[in-house]
Amino acid sequence: MADIKLGIIGFGFMGHEHANMMATIEEIDLVAVCDNVPTQLEDAPEGVKKYDNMDDLVADTEINTVIISVPNPLHLEAVEKAARAGKDIICEKPAAMTVAEFDKMCEITKECGVRFTIHQQRRWDADFRTIKEVYDNHLVGKEYLVKSQLYGFNGNMHDWHIYPEMGGGMLYDWGVHLIDQILLMVDSKVISVYADMQNVINENVDDYFKIIFKFENGLTSEIELGTYYLTPKRAWFLGGTTGSAVIDGTFQAQGNVDGMIVRTKHLLENVPGKLTMTSAGPTRSFGEPEPGLLYEESLPKVNVCHRDFFVNYINAYYGKEELAIKLPQVRRVLCMMDAVRESAKTHQAVLFE
Repeated sequence: MADIKLGIIGFGFMGHEHANMMATIEEIDLVAVCDNVPTQLEDAPEGVKKYDNMDDLVADTEINTVIISVPNPLHLEAVEKAARAGKDIICEKPAAMTVAEFDKMCEITKECGVRFTIHQQRRWDADFRTIKEVYDNHLVGKEYLVKSQLYGFNGNMHDWHIYPEMGGGMLYDWGVHLIDQILLMVDSKVISVYADMQNVINENVDDYFKIIFKFENGLTSEIELGTYYLTPKRAWFLGGTTGSAVIDGTFQAQGNVDGMIVRTKHLLENVPGKLTMTSAGPTRSFGEPEPGLLYEESLPKVNVCHRDFFVNYINAYYGKEELAIKLPQVRRVLCMMDAVRESAKTHQAVLFE
């Protein structure tokens, strides 16, 4: 029998995903699931208790840990009830609707002496970990630009994500992950933030954004997401003084990464004296490279999966390591989201740190 006895509050899409994950983790026993929509509970795992309100689940003395996967505006209520009942807490992202709400959560969980962390599982995406490995080891020299791109074709939001008051839209959804990845990778203060947010085909919530950070260490970061690009892609670019690292493709099975590091055999001392004719007209700087000038290297291999979030949580539970998701990091992302909204509203860059 496992020491961690889990209850899931909110048994929609993510609640089901968590239940499926628990089936692969012997160190955690799934005890109960909860949802106020009875049909969501119909396919709960066999032998698991079913509750139709969170009060009953947090009152269950067999449970010592909860995962909160209810809609965003209910996170604070669920965190407080679970903490007051003495349960350790894993909360879905975004942790809170506002920085003030998150501060309240931290205050309550600290007062109650319970473990509190946020499910930022995309820190264990293979594409992110690959580009981070390149960055951490300076495999392309001194970096000047990192780009993170996510393009989709479906366009429309789903379920409660179409309602602004529920924390709908892509900034609250994928934006939290994409910002968190960049801030985790680049260990530097953010000097300024410039952002564009648009409602392309969704009237009430954002379905496109571009965010540009300028870091104190000189690096520029660009995050772009669009749900209506009609060219599905998850891509990264990392440019440095000795090469470029590229991950470019549609979504791959978890763990698969397509990409390369590209280098040049030598830098030109000056542009060629000879013009090159291209479809766009004559050029000396952007023509075809001479044969053999550019060459490719393989990206480093990483071995990660989303299950590693729970491996870390289990190790932290037994005091073997610290929780990977630090609360100040979560707060910084929420502050960044405020700066993104302000910049998009004012059409001006916002000074950050």
